[in-house]
Order: sequence, then structure tokens, then C-alpha cells
Amino acid sequence: MQLQFFILICALTLLQGCNDERAASIYIPNNSSAPVLRSDLDSSLRELIQQYGLKGDPAQQLALPSIETPLAQLGMKLFFSKTLSGNLDVACATCHHPLLGGGDNLSLSIGVDAIDTDILGNKRMLQGNLTPGVPRNAPTTFNIGLWKQFMFHDGRVESTGSGITTPDVAYPLPDPLAGANLAHAQARFPVTSNHEMRGKTFDAGGTTQSCRERLAERLGGYGVGAGLLQPEETQYWLEQFRLAYQQPDAAAKQLITEQNIAAALSEYERSQIFTNNPWKQYVQGDLSAISESAKQGALLFFRKRGESGYDCASCHRGDFFTDEQFRNVLTPPIGPGKGNTDPAIQQDYGRWLVTHNPDDKFRFRTPSLLNVAVTGPWGHNGAFTALDGMVEHMLNPFQSAIHYNPAQLQQANVPSSHLQQNLREMLSCDTDIAGQEYRQEDVQLLLAFLNTLTDPCVTNPACMGKWTPSTDATQQDPQKLQLNATF
Repeated sequence: MQLQFFILICALTLLQGCNDERAASIYIPNNSSAPVLRSDLDSSLRELIQQYGLKGDPAQQLALPSIETPLAQLGMKLFFSKTLSGNLDVACATCHHPLLGGGDNLSLSIGVDAIDTDILGNKRMLQGNLTPGVPRNAPTTFNIGLWKQFMFHDGRVESTGSGITTPDVAYPLPDPLAGANLAHAQARFPVTSNHEMRGKTFDAGGTTQSCRERLAERLGGYGVGAGLLQPEETQYWLEQFRLAYQQPDAAAKQLITEQNIAAALSEYERSQIFTNNPWKQYVQGDLSAISESAKQGALLFFRKRGESGYDCASCHRGDFFTDEQFRNVLTPPIGPGKGNTDPAIQQDYGRWLVTHNPDDKFRFRTPSLLNVAVTGPWGHNGAFTALDGMVEHMLNPFQSAIHYNPAQLQQANVPSSHLQQNLREMLSCDTDIAGQEYRQEDVQLLLAFLNTLTDPCVTNPACMGKWTPSTDATQQDPQKLQLNATF
């Protein structure tokens, strides 16, 4: 009976044009134990998967920590604690919350001087209704351990053959204090930013390194930081560090150091590996893991221009969906800009701020697309607040940029008055993606594919509970400086 049903389905499919790659896949009835049959779509995708050498698992063969380890647990407590901010009002999780896609759901982050220090997302506002001072969108911490070359949108933390570069040392010399890995190096910098965590008065006039050291001394209750926190608070942290570093008798001065703080933070961040998505399951052989629309979108994504595709994989390549290189894709230049001494200039020159190579102007790191559906707003400055808008921009950057409407921004007081002026300057430099005609239905197919890159855990609060500390009052630090976010 099943064989007759199969023959009938094949005949109907042939009559409807089974050579069309957008035709539906053929399935054995649900009451059968036979596997799903491969369709033309599946065959075409299998060729592309093999061509690009995809395995589905970007974390394969990488030694990454578990969230269950004592050091990652310490890192989580530190990540959610306001003790690492100058004014005790901001935690790392303020801008990189696990329940907000490892970001903050804002185009431009709001760190210090918020009206309510526990409110996150679009309800978070600056005191005095001020313009956001942070010039860029908060990159997701999800899968941070998979980056091999660069951290930050402009790559100012970079792994080279001789070490890791950071802004503390003139580029391209390595920073001897960068730490053991890229995440370690990255974790040392948000605490030193006046707008993000440091504030204007903490260690005023000090260097980035002195700021880190003063924070460690305050946390440990030694040196110039002695007495700045309640004794119960510093004792709490000493116990946590002794447990995590397995040094039950170590003194705070030896144990609570800026390097050990950053190491613990990076261990927590590197444990955030969320790659078990439907696309991975499909690549590894489960043909039913993604929809027909997603398969059509995948073909458009991987095929080259002139071959019925949009060549997205030329930049978003591999299982991590990025080549970690820098490109000018004409992202609309909103926001206050970065690195400008003249407040009238609201421009962000991207990678040029690191290398000072004129060819690097307006180039930013190609983001990974894993979990992209939950990590918006999109663009280095969060210019796009809907993923379809970002997709349309990448298909035709010039047309999208010149017709960009700042009204789509969901965050108040994001500067946009310099948009057209700054865009003209951007157009004077080489852009890296030529526009192309596209069909609106293809945008929807590409979105269907991009949605398959979301690990179900990141949309499940119960699953994400492993990466958020307990709100039980008996487990909080004594001074109640843990971030208890409301969205």
C-alpha cells in the first residue's frame, strides 16, 4: 500500500514539474518508519554544503568551558554585578543580557547615568533625556568563544602571530597584559569606558590599567579600595574567588586582581555556545529539520550572483557564518560617531580608527549570523531595527542607504541630523558590496533561512537560566549589587 502511495505522489509531482527546485519535498506517510526522501532542493543544497565544506558545528574541536565550572560560575556572578562599574550602577549584563540575545535590544547602548539602573531594553533611558554616548551597538556575547581573529566592530582587539593587540598598546604591537584569549582581552575594556561602565569620576585622570586595578582593589577591599564597599561585600567576593580559583587561603590582594576578574568573565562568556540550531541538524542529515521556504532561502544565500543566488556566503562563510574581515557596506551613519574630538563631527570611521590605513575607512567586522534573528538591532550602530530591513540593505546597500528613514529607530535621542552629510563622505570611499536587483519574496525566503540559525535555547528562559544567576536573596551578594533586570 505504501509503495502504491509513493508511486502516486511521484506521478503527481512530475505533472506539477518536479524539476522545479522550489517544488515541495516528497514524504513517506507519517505512519511510516521510512526516512524522508531527498528532494531536488535537498540535492542542490547538499552540493553547496559539500562545496563550502560545511559540517554544521563551528565549535567542533574547540576546547570551550562549561557554564558549570567554578570559574564560569564566578564569571557569571561578576558579569551580573554592578561592583565592576565606577558608580556601582552598571553590570556587564546591562548591555549583554542572555535574555536579550546577549545584547541589550538597543541601537546604541546606555551604560552609566540611566534613570533606572535595572531597566533594560527600549525602556532604558538616560538621565536628563540626553543623547546616548556609546557610539555603537552592543555585539552579542553568544558564541564569543568562536571568534579567532578579532573582537569589537573595528577589530581593535586582534589575535596575531605574536600575541593579542589592544587599544592599550600602539597598533600593531601586542599587549603583554591582553590575557589568554580574545574574550579575556575584550573583557578588560568595557569597565574602562566612561560611557559604558566607568563613569566620569571613578579614578578620574587615571589610565585604563589604573581603572582596572582600582576596581579590583575596591572589590577585594585592599589598597586604595579598602573600605569603599561594605566588609560583608568584600568578604563575599573573596570567598567566591577562593572557591573558583581553588585557593582557600589566598589573600584578596593576590587573588582578586584585574587579570583574574577578566579571566573569570571570559570563562563565563566563552561558555555561551549556542549552535544547536535547525540548520546544524539539516547539515548533519536531518532533511526535515528546516522548512521548504528555508531551503529555498539557503539556496539563495549560498549560490553566487548569476547562478540564481545572492552570494551571501562570500562574506558570511563557514559554519560560523563570517570570514572575520572588514567591509564598507554603507550602513546608514546614525549616532554620535566614535573617536571624534570635535562634537560637531558625528562620523564613525570604523577599522581606520585602529590601523589609520585610508583603505580601512568605514569598514567594520563581518558579523556572524548565528542566532541573528534574536540579536538585533542590526548594523554596527543598530541602524536597522527589523531584520528584513537589514537583509534588504545587504542586497542593495546604496539604494537602502540613500532612502534610509531614521523613524524606524525605536530608541529615543539617537542622532541622525548628519546622516546625509556623512553618507556623502562614505560614498567617496570604496564600498565592498555592489547593489543588485532582488525580489521581495526572496527577502522572505532568506529570512526563513536565517531563522534556522537560531538555537532554540536562546529563546527559552528556562534553558537560559543556566546563564543567569539566582534571584534568591540568600544567594545574592550582601550589598545587593546584582543586576535584577526588568525589560
